[in-house]
Amino acid sequence: MGSRSRARQVAAALGFVGLLLAALGAVMIVMVPSIIKQQVLKNVRIDPSSLSFNMWKEIPVPFYLSVYFFDVINPNEILQGQKPQVRERGPYVYREFRHKSNITFNDNDTVSFLEYRSYQFQPHKSRGLESDYIVIPNILVLSASVMMEDRPMSLKLIMTFAFSALGERAFVNRTVGEIMWGYEDPLIHLINKYFPNMFPFKGKFGLFAELNNSDSGLFTVFTGVKDFSRIHLVDKWNGLSKVNFWHSDQCNMINGTSGQMWAPFMTPESSLEFYSPEACRSMKLIYKEQGVFEGIPTFRFVAPNTLFANGSVYPPNEGFCPCMESGIQNVSTCRFNAPLFLSHPHFYNADPVLAEAVSGLHPNTEEHSLFLDIHPVTGIPMNCSVKLQLSLYIKSVKGVGDRGKFHLFVLLLPQSGAMEGETLQTFYTQLVLMPKVLHYAQYVLLALGCVLLFIPIVYQIRSQGPKDAESQPSLAPQSDQLPSPYTPLLQDSLSGQPTSPQI
Repeated sequence: MGSRSRARQVAAALGFVGLLLAALGAVMIVMVPSIIKQQVLKNVRIDPSSLSFNMWKEIPVPFYLSVYFFDVINPNEILQGQKPQVRERGPYVYREFRHKSNITFNDNDTVSFLEYRSYQFQPHKSRGLESDYIVIPNILVLSASVMMEDRPMSLKLIMTFAFSALGERAFVNRTVGEIMWGYEDPLIHLINKYFPNMFPFKGKFGLFAELNNSDSGLFTVFTGVKDFSRIHLVDKWNGLSKVNFWHSDQCNMINGTSGQMWAPFMTPESSLEFYSPEACRSMKLIYKEQGVFEGIPTFRFVAPNTLFANGSVYPPNEGFCPCMESGIQNVSTCRFNAPLFLSHPHFYNADPVLAEAVSGLHPNTEEHSLFLDIHPVTGIPMNCSVKLQLSLYIKSVKGVGDRGKFHLFVLLLPQSGAMEGETLQTFYTQLVLMPKVLHYAQYVLLALGCVLLFIPIVYQIRSQGPKDAESQPSLAPQSDQLPSPYTPLLQDSLSGQPTSPQI
């Protein structure tokens, strides 16, 4: 009896533990999603106590700017009206460092900041050196020519004389370093003297001369601390709620975020909107597919075919006109009226006429499309590849030199970045692995609790089994009561008459 009593106590204890585990599992199933959501909301808002604040302040993701130049093969023939021939050179890769300063938290649930950028050449990642020579359009001369279009004829003649006196040509042969970071040109001093504020350059002229160690403007964004529905959305840029570069209110709107983080808990119906100071406009990317980056689930967002479409193809883009062929955006209004156009590389997703007009262009989806891979639960980018092309459209201007009409490309600006190293491991552990462990743990606890609950039930059934058997009357004949062969038996025959036993 002692062993049976102990067994009964053990079974009861296991059942009680099972009840607790099952209850805990059930509670976790109800509570864990809410707990995870609260933790995510706490850690993605812009607040010094949040997990992502340091990631937002000092972006740990290494960004690389890969610059490709279109080396012009036949510059003299182009001026005579022949088809341009170009050769893609590069990439010349620069590591981009970003850090925020002047961080000021405002009373209206916003934070203002300046983000500074600097670039460092990466020879081991590049296909070439900064000392390589490239033949490109002379942006100063060609831009100045176009800017003279509506000026008096006397000024046009002065500019033509200046071009000749200074030895300026439609194309220049410069090193990559000079094109990027600047070179001395007497035309800059002449223009700044007689046409002040025409160009933003005061000393050397270079495509990135004013961008290195510069900021992208004063952003004011919502922190999400008081009103989570507006987290990361831009409130103002340089104190403006909308820009005035374009010809419609819709195109001038500042929509979305500053392009670094988005609202969490995304769905395939979500889109990525952000304001780009470089493009002087807001952009929207659309959902394409689910994926996995280094074990982290992601949503991939890509540019729609209408991103750079002209107004005739996509009427909402009419405000970005004057337009040319579909697939290129005129950004001259925000680039000192220089004839600059923004597009996908090699005129991908543009009117085929553009790529066919130049020898050496080969647009394709794999190499020239842009994408962002976002962790949908937190809204934090994991991997990105943003590829844009800057091109010049030059037409002859009566009275200013002898310029042909051609459409040439200065450079491609693919920018890529991916989370890696310790930052990736911390992100994976705290925002992916731990929620996944909790998710599975709740069902394991519930299942284990149910199994333990069955132990006392099974024990009770098995312990009652022998007693019931003993309490039932035995129907089997006892061995000492078996009939003797001499005991008369009465059996009904087939005819219904009793028969006598056979001796």
